[in-house]
Amino acid sequence: MTALLDRPAMTPGATPAGPDGALRRLAGWARRHRTSLLVLTPLLLVTGVVRFVGMVTAPQRIDDEGTYVAQAYAVDKLGSLAHYTYWYDHPPLGWIQIAGYTWLTDAFNRAPNAVAAGREAMLVAAVASAGLLYVLARRLGVSRWGSGAAVLIMGLSPLAVQFQRTVYLDNVATPWALAAFVLALSPRNRLAATAGAGLAFAIAVLSKETYLLLLPALVYLVLRHSAASTRRYALTVAGTLFVLAGAGYGLLALVKGELLPGPNRVSLVGGLEFQLGGRQSSGSLFDPSSLSRRTLDTWLQLDTVLPVASVLAAVTGLFVRRLRPIAVGMVFLLLMMLRPGYLPVPYVIALLPFGALLVAGVVDAAVRAALRTGRWRSLAAVTATVAVLLGGAGVATAAPAWTGQLRGLALANLDAPVAQGEAWATANIPKGQRMLVDDAMWVDLVRSGRDRNNIVWFYKADTDSAVIDMAPNGWRDYGWVITTESMRRSADGSPTIAQAIANSTLAASFGQGNTRVEVRQVHPEGIDAVNATNGAAASARSQGGAQLAGNPAIAADTATADLLTGGRVDSRAMAGLAALAAQQPVTLLGAPAVDGEDAAGTPRRQLLLSGGAPVQQFFATQTGALAPTEVTTSGDDVLVTYSAVAPT
Repeated sequence: MTALLDRPAMTPGATPAGPDGALRRLAGWARRHRTSLLVLTPLLLVTGVVRFVGMVTAPQRIDDEGTYVAQAYAVDKLGSLAHYTYWYDHPPLGWIQIAGYTWLTDAFNRAPNAVAAGREAMLVAAVASAGLLYVLARRLGVSRWGSGAAVLIMGLSPLAVQFQRTVYLDNVATPWALAAFVLALSPRNRLAATAGAGLAFAIAVLSKETYLLLLPALVYLVLRHSAASTRRYALTVAGTLFVLAGAGYGLLALVKGELLPGPNRVSLVGGLEFQLGGRQSSGSLFDPSSLSRRTLDTWLQLDTVLPVASVLAAVTGLFVRRLRPIAVGMVFLLLMMLRPGYLPVPYVIALLPFGALLVAGVVDAAVRAALRTGRWRSLAAVTATVAVLLGGAGVATAAPAWTGQLRGLALANLDAPVAQGEAWATANIPKGQRMLVDDAMWVDLVRSGRDRNNIVWFYKADTDSAVIDMAPNGWRDYGWVITTESMRRSADGSPTIAQAIANSTLAASFGQGNTRVEVRQVHPEGIDAVNATNGAAASARSQGGAQLAGNPAIAADTATADLLTGGRVDSRAMAGLAALAAQQPVTLLGAPAVDGEDAAGTPRRQLLLSGGAPVQQFFATQTGALAPTEVTTSGDDVLVTYSAVAPT
């Protein structure tokens, strides 16, 4: 009797509580939605695979990615909101979520580099966004094939693939924004769903503040979808949760004493002032020389079809009732691009899911309207015919262009210059020397065992008082600078960067054009003194090399002799070669170049000789300035390598 009394009563046919009940509910949900699952599952797989293949190597790592990953690393490993002074440039929730992923998956220890760890998180966000896009389309009344087409369009657009791979906070915010729209369209019209929409949208905005621009579309959707009797209450609850979540950001600043500007401190108000009015305007989209136009051209170089089709679909969608809230939001985002002010490069990320949804949704609406009328000459049928023809033309145009772009994103190693420059610096720059670097390398160089204070993100050299205090002599307190396109563009506004580059010599160079990465050694004595010294050293190497080339004890081919006489061989290598030739005949097989150093004009610091163990033993016993860093053998061949930086 006691057992019977302790057992909870159960309504006949009800699902039991506990794990078994949860599994039965899940199975029931899967049965009800099996058709959608059959449509969506392969689409999610395609979305994930297209973004995964080549994810590490394309596109090339950029400074923004490195910044967000370094901030996530600081949260995960250093116990702080940022790797430098956090100055409220963006809310921290975006990179906190990235840090949560890296902590759960140990990504920093698994991935080939830190940015690759962040790109893994972007892959998860992209797949989540694809799934939510399908659900949103279905809740808007789009057919399964139309909803699937929206997912496929976003999944295969090269513009979406490249930008959704890149570590941007916008990618973190996108699934939360889509979730807010999905919850606002809850078929049961529950207050909890509307409240959830407000909370999800707050997380989206706290992940990337520009998503606040989607608020009018979300409010419109809530007003239209909610029941008239509870509409005001639902909107109040959702709005209250949104405001309270946002207020948490202000409370963080208040608790830290950084809400208002003050002497020698960062502040939330100061950060907002910078974001809203302190950034240099990108100019007009209609000015071919403006930054806004260059940003737009960057998008269109990756994919012309989806952006153009999205604009047309947004205008058309205003006349389709079920798509109107999304079309209103899309048109508002497009109009904001025309305003004077700063246009962020990743701004397009927010446009991608809504553009894909509208393109597929408009064609779907036209076809379904035509099928309902059953009359060929009806306006709906004509509209459907035009929509289908335009859609077919779009597919025919997109297919070859997308195939080529996707092939490049999958196979091209666009990140090679960054990886090679980073590897050269890790192997050759002494750990005690201070470097100015692109933030894309910051975490990797710190994780290689270097002091954080010796790896300086170039942006902070003239903007962070803590960094400025550590380098009282400015550029002279830095030993190396590793330049990327981002750093070279920033040099005009940063005296430290400009002077460090101007007073440096090239040690190694990787890649070509804008993608090249240069490792440069900074000389505190100034470039004029260095040039004079280097000129005399080159002349001395040439004279010494001519003597070695003419030494009867040294056998070398013409190409190697030319390197010697041309002063293209390191003086330490020549001194070691001369010492060996004084003891025995020498067969010099070559002076191999180290990757990246020939392009920089650096003297070759490797010797390849024949002679086996006796030659290997000779160089292994050298000491002092003439001691090589490595002596390796392969059969009878001996490779002697000297350090990139001569010992002092």
